[in-house]
Amino acid sequence: MIATIQYNSRKLKIDLSNPLDISIPLRASKSNVNAWYIDEPKIEAVKFDDDVISVSEGAAVNFNTIQFNPHAHGTHTECVGHITKNVYSVNENLKQFFFLAEVITVAPEEFGDDTIISKSQLQFALGNKKRDALVIRTIPNTKEKLSQQYSNTNWTYLKEDAVTFLVKKGIKHLLIDLPSVDREEDGGELKAHKAFWNYTGKLRKDCTITEFIFVPNAVNDGEYFLNLQIAPFENDATPSKPVLYKVIE
Repeated sequence: MIATIQYNSRKLKIDLSNPLDISIPLRASKSNVNAWYIDEPKIEAVKFDDDVISVSEGAAVNFNTIQFNPHAHGTHTECVGHITKNVYSVNENLKQFFFLAEVITVAPEEFGDDTIISKSQLQFALGNKKRDALVIRTIPNTKEKLSQQYSNTNWTYLKEDAVTFLVKKGIKHLLIDLPSVDREEDGGELKAHKAFWNYTGKLRKDCTITEFIFVPNAVNDGEYFLNLQIAPFENDATPSKPVLYKVIE
Protein backbone atom coordinates (compact mmCIF):
# COMPACT_ATOMS: atom_id res chain seq x y z
CA MET A 1 0.00 0.00 0.00
CA ILE A 2 1.37 3.38 -1.04
CA ALA A 3 0.37 6.46 0.92
CA THR A 4 0.93 10.07 -0.11
CA ILE A 5 1.39 12.51 2.76
CA GLN A 6 2.26 16.15 3.17
CA TYR A 7 5.34 16.47 5.39
CA ASN A 8 6.44 20.05 5.97
CA SER A 9 6.83 21.44 2.45
CA ARG A 10 7.15 18.06 0.72
CA LYS A 11 4.72 15.50 -0.60
CA LEU A 12 6.04 12.06 0.25
CA LYS A 13 5.03 8.69 -1.12
CA ILE A 14 5.46 6.06 1.59
CA ASP A 15 5.48 2.31 1.08
CA LEU A 16 3.34 1.17 4.03
CA SER A 17 3.29 -2.43 2.81
CA ASN A 18 6.90 -3.08 3.86
CA PRO A 19 7.53 -1.96 7.47
CA LEU A 20 11.15 -2.31 8.56
CA ASP A 21 11.31 -2.97 12.28
CA ILE A 22 14.70 -1.92 13.70
CA SER A 23 14.01 -2.78 17.35
CA ILE A 24 15.52 -5.61 19.37
CA PRO A 25 12.87 -7.67 21.20
CA LEU A 26 13.18 -8.30 24.92
CA ARG A 27 13.43 -11.92 26.03
CA ALA A 28 13.80 -13.57 29.44
CA SER A 29 17.15 -15.08 28.53
CA LYS A 30 20.84 -14.69 29.28
CA SER A 31 21.26 -14.26 25.53
CA ASN A 32 19.09 -11.13 25.61
CA VAL A 33 21.17 -8.12 24.63
CA ASN A 34 22.56 -6.52 27.77
CA ALA A 35 24.70 -3.69 29.18
CA TRP A 36 25.39 -1.82 32.40
CA TYR A 37 26.41 -4.78 34.57
CA ILE A 38 23.00 -6.16 35.54
CA ASP A 39 21.34 -9.54 35.12
CA GLU A 40 19.09 -10.55 32.26
CA PRO A 41 15.39 -9.59 32.20
CA LYS A 42 12.85 -11.87 33.83
CA ILE A 43 9.35 -12.83 32.66
CA GLU A 44 7.66 -15.05 35.24
CA ALA A 45 4.16 -16.24 36.02
CA VAL A 46 2.65 -14.77 39.17
CA LYS A 47 2.32 -17.22 42.06
CA PHE A 48 -0.42 -17.12 44.69
CA ASP A 49 0.52 -19.58 47.43
CA ASP A 50 0.89 -22.86 45.50
CA ASP A 51 -0.97 -21.65 42.41
CA VAL A 52 1.07 -20.64 39.35
CA ILE A 53 -1.00 -18.37 37.09
CA SER A 54 -0.06 -19.99 33.81
CA VAL A 55 -2.17 -21.96 31.35
CA SER A 56 0.49 -24.65 31.25
CA GLU A 57 0.04 -25.04 35.03
CA GLY A 58 -3.72 -25.31 34.81
CA ALA A 59 -4.74 -21.68 35.17
CA ALA A 60 -7.27 -20.05 32.84
CA VAL A 61 -4.84 -17.36 31.67
CA ASN A 62 -1.19 -16.45 31.49
CA PHE A 63 -0.39 -13.68 33.99
CA ASN A 64 3.29 -12.73 33.86
CA THR A 65 5.33 -10.17 35.74
CA ILE A 66 8.16 -8.62 33.75
CA GLN A 67 11.34 -7.27 35.37
CA PHE A 68 13.77 -5.36 33.19
CA ASN A 69 15.71 -2.12 32.80
CA PRO A 70 14.92 -0.12 29.64
CA HIS A 71 18.47 1.24 29.38
CA ALA A 72 20.13 -2.17 29.69
CA HIS A 73 17.85 -4.72 28.07
CA GLY A 74 16.90 -3.67 24.57
CA THR A 75 15.70 -0.95 22.25
CA HIS A 76 14.68 2.10 24.25
CA THR A 77 13.95 5.76 23.71
CA GLU A 78 15.06 8.32 26.27
CA CYS A 79 14.58 12.02 26.88
CA VAL A 80 16.54 14.69 28.72
CA GLY A 81 15.18 13.36 32.02
CA HIS A 82 17.87 10.70 31.75
CA ILE A 83 20.50 13.22 32.87
CA THR A 84 18.63 15.88 34.90
CA LYS A 85 17.70 16.32 38.55
CA ASN A 86 14.24 17.43 37.50
CA VAL A 87 11.96 14.63 36.41
CA TYR A 88 11.13 14.64 32.71
CA SER A 89 9.12 11.81 31.19
CA VAL A 90 9.66 10.67 27.63
CA ASN A 91 5.94 9.89 27.47
CA GLU A 92 5.06 13.50 28.35
CA ASN A 93 7.61 15.13 26.07
CA LEU A 94 7.47 13.03 22.90
CA LYS A 95 4.22 14.12 21.26
CA GLN A 96 4.90 13.39 17.59
CA PHE A 97 5.80 9.96 16.28
CA PHE A 98 6.47 10.29 12.55
CA PHE A 99 9.68 11.83 11.22
CA LEU A 100 11.73 12.07 8.06
CA ALA A 101 14.86 10.06 8.77
CA GLU A 102 18.17 9.24 7.16
CA VAL A 103 19.82 5.86 7.61
CA ILE A 104 23.62 5.95 7.46
CA THR A 105 26.29 3.30 7.91
CA VAL A 106 29.47 4.25 9.74
CA ALA A 107 32.76 2.42 10.23
CA PRO A 108 34.03 3.57 13.65
CA GLU A 109 37.39 5.30 13.72
CA GLU A 110 40.23 4.52 16.13
CA PHE A 111 40.80 7.17 18.77
CA GLY A 112 43.54 6.18 21.19
CA ASP A 113 42.29 3.02 22.88
CA ASP A 114 38.71 3.76 21.81
CA THR A 115 36.62 3.63 18.67
CA ILE A 116 34.47 6.64 17.90
CA ILE A 117 32.05 8.20 15.44
CA SER A 118 33.47 11.54 14.38
CA LYS A 119 32.04 14.82 13.18
CA SER A 120 33.70 14.42 9.78
CA GLN A 121 32.03 11.04 9.25
CA LEU A 122 28.60 12.49 9.96
CA GLN A 123 29.27 15.52 7.78
CA PHE A 124 30.20 13.25 4.89
CA ALA A 125 27.18 10.98 5.36
CA LEU A 126 24.59 13.73 5.72
CA GLY A 127 25.91 16.38 3.38
CA ASN A 128 23.23 19.02 2.77
CA LYS A 129 20.31 16.73 3.66
CA LYS A 130 17.68 18.08 6.02
CA ARG A 131 16.26 15.42 8.32
CA ASP A 132 14.48 15.33 11.66
CA ALA A 133 15.89 11.92 12.62
CA LEU A 134 19.16 10.10 12.06
CA VAL A 135 19.57 6.33 12.22
CA ILE A 136 23.19 5.20 12.65
CA ARG A 137 24.24 1.65 11.79
CA THR A 138 27.80 0.76 12.78
CA ILE A 139 29.91 -1.87 11.10
CA PRO A 140 30.63 -4.68 11.33
CA ASN A 141 26.88 -5.27 11.42
CA THR A 142 26.21 -8.87 12.37
CA LYS A 143 23.32 -10.65 14.09
CA GLU A 144 25.53 -10.99 17.16
CA LYS A 145 24.29 -7.49 18.03
CA LEU A 146 20.95 -9.06 18.93
CA SER A 147 22.49 -10.94 21.86
CA GLN A 148 25.70 -9.02 22.56
CA GLN A 149 26.76 -8.69 26.21
CA TYR A 150 28.21 -5.17 26.20
CA SER A 151 29.31 -4.70 29.80
CA ASN A 152 33.05 -4.02 30.06
CA THR A 153 33.57 -3.89 26.28
CA ASN A 154 34.36 -0.17 25.83
CA TRP A 155 31.93 0.20 22.94
CA THR A 156 32.06 2.79 20.19
CA TYR A 157 30.69 6.23 21.09
CA LEU A 158 30.03 9.63 19.50
CA LYS A 159 32.45 12.50 19.94
CA GLU A 160 30.96 15.60 21.52
CA ASP A 161 31.57 17.76 18.44
CA ALA A 162 29.86 15.15 16.27
CA VAL A 163 26.69 15.47 18.37
CA THR A 164 26.93 19.26 18.36
CA PHE A 165 27.05 19.09 14.57
CA LEU A 166 23.84 16.99 14.54
CA VAL A 167 22.08 19.50 16.75
CA LYS A 168 23.07 22.33 14.42
CA LYS A 169 21.81 20.24 11.50
CA GLY A 170 18.40 20.08 13.14
CA ILE A 171 18.44 16.40 14.13
CA LYS A 172 15.83 15.99 16.88
CA HIS A 173 15.79 12.21 17.13
CA LEU A 174 18.99 10.19 17.16
CA LEU A 175 18.92 6.40 16.84
CA ILE A 176 21.98 4.17 17.19
CA ASP A 177 22.78 0.46 17.42
CA LEU A 178 24.91 0.79 20.57
CA PRO A 179 24.06 0.80 24.31
CA SER A 180 24.87 4.49 24.60
CA VAL A 181 25.99 7.49 22.59
CA ASP A 182 28.63 8.04 25.27
CA ARG A 183 31.70 6.09 26.32
CA GLU A 184 31.01 3.18 28.66
CA GLU A 185 33.28 4.61 31.37
CA ASP A 186 33.59 8.39 31.14
CA GLY A 187 33.53 9.47 34.78
CA GLY A 188 29.94 10.68 34.45
CA GLU A 189 30.76 13.38 31.90
CA LEU A 190 28.08 12.26 29.40
CA LYS A 191 29.34 14.74 26.83
CA ALA A 192 27.30 13.39 23.93
CA HIS A 193 24.04 13.21 25.88
CA LYS A 194 24.56 16.72 27.25
CA ALA A 195 25.40 18.15 23.84
CA PHE A 196 22.34 16.58 22.25
CA TRP A 197 19.91 17.92 24.84
CA ASN A 198 21.67 21.29 25.28
CA TYR A 199 22.18 20.53 28.95
CA THR A 200 23.70 23.92 29.87
CA GLY A 201 21.11 25.99 27.96
CA LYS A 202 17.46 25.71 26.98
CA LEU A 203 16.75 22.00 27.24
CA ARG A 204 15.60 20.22 24.08
CA LYS A 205 12.80 18.40 25.91
CA ASP A 206 11.07 17.16 22.76
CA CYS A 207 14.21 15.52 21.40
CA THR A 208 15.05 11.86 21.95
CA ILE A 209 17.89 9.37 21.80
CA THR A 210 17.06 5.77 20.91
CA GLU A 211 19.72 3.18 21.68
CA PHE A 212 20.09 -0.56 21.10
CA ILE A 213 18.48 -0.64 17.67
CA PHE A 214 19.44 -3.17 15.01
CA VAL A 215 19.34 -2.19 11.33
CA PRO A 216 19.52 -5.32 9.14
CA ASN A 217 21.98 -5.25 6.25
CA ALA A 218 19.06 -5.55 3.83
CA VAL A 219 18.01 -2.02 4.80
CA ASN A 220 19.88 0.33 2.46
CA ASP A 221 21.25 3.68 3.51
CA GLY A 222 19.00 6.55 2.51
CA GLU A 223 15.78 8.38 3.24
CA TYR A 224 12.96 6.77 5.24
CA PHE A 225 9.81 7.72 7.08
CA LEU A 226 10.24 6.79 10.74
CA ASN A 227 7.46 5.75 13.09
CA LEU A 228 8.94 5.99 16.58
CA GLN A 229 6.63 3.88 18.73
CA ILE A 230 7.04 4.02 22.50
CA ALA A 231 5.38 2.38 25.48
CA PRO A 232 3.57 4.99 27.64
CA PHE A 233 5.88 4.82 30.65
CA GLU A 234 6.17 7.95 32.81
CA ASN A 235 9.93 7.58 33.01
CA ASP A 236 13.05 9.07 31.49
CA ALA A 237 13.21 6.07 29.14
CA THR A 238 10.80 3.53 27.74
CA PRO A 239 11.02 0.42 25.59
CA SER A 240 10.41 1.41 21.98
CA LYS A 241 9.78 0.02 18.52
CA PRO A 242 11.14 2.24 15.74
CA VAL A 243 9.80 1.22 12.33
CA LEU A 244 11.08 2.54 9.01
CA TYR A 245 9.12 2.97 5.79
CA LYS A 246 10.83 3.54 2.48
CA VAL A 247 10.21 6.88 0.81
CA ILE A 248 9.42 6.36 -2.88
CA GLU A 249 10.67 9.14 -5.12
